[in-house]
Amino acid sequence: MADAARTIVSDWRRELPVLTSRLVSLREPRHDDSAALVDLLSITDASRFGLDERIAEPHVRELIDRAQRDRSAGLSFTYIVVLTSTQAVVGLAQVRQLDPSFEAAEWEMTLAPSVRGSGAFVDAAKLIGSFAFESVGTYRIEVRALLQNGRANGALTKIGAVQEGVLRRSVRRGTEYFDQVLWSILKDDWGDHRLPSSSRVH
Repeated sequence: MADAARTIVSDWRRELPVLTSRLVSLREPRHDDSAALVDLLSITDASRFGLDERIAEPHVRELIDRAQRDRSAGLSFTYIVVLTSTQAVVGLAQVRQLDPSFEAAEWEMTLAPSVRGSGAFVDAAKLIGSFAFESVGTYRIEVRALLQNGRANGALTKIGAVQEGVLRRSVRRGTEYFDQVLWSILKDDWGDHRLPSSSRVH
């Protein structure tokens, strides 16, 4: 059993599988996604994924390279979110380990305003959560959302996340600091949100 688990972990470290649902498909970002990601990450409320500089194509290419290195090292995995119907880039998501075993992780995601409220978030979240819990071996995922972002906080409740508290002035946007809500998702509570593997991995 332990050998099988190690095999699964090593597989995603070598190459991320493409995950697909009716609305969205998830794949590892490539350099030819850079221009689309510049537009996405330049949105005012977008997650920054560790980028402190002004969002520009060279910085996004560095982000893509770092994501591939960190995936190979088993530190994190990063997915670009595209619409299944058109393959248009509409989001970016990353899950990072919080401990050496990856049992605890932190998840960050940004979606384009054009698909917010469309169900794309829920579909992408189900794919990411199912992959993390079933293939990576994660047990607990933490998510942070701006307190005033009612849509994001409402969407997290739809996928079974539990609010654990408010982190005061924990993130900076420009010159201002904002509160964030800390949410958690546990593998034990994920059952109803799991997607059948036949519709997930390609």
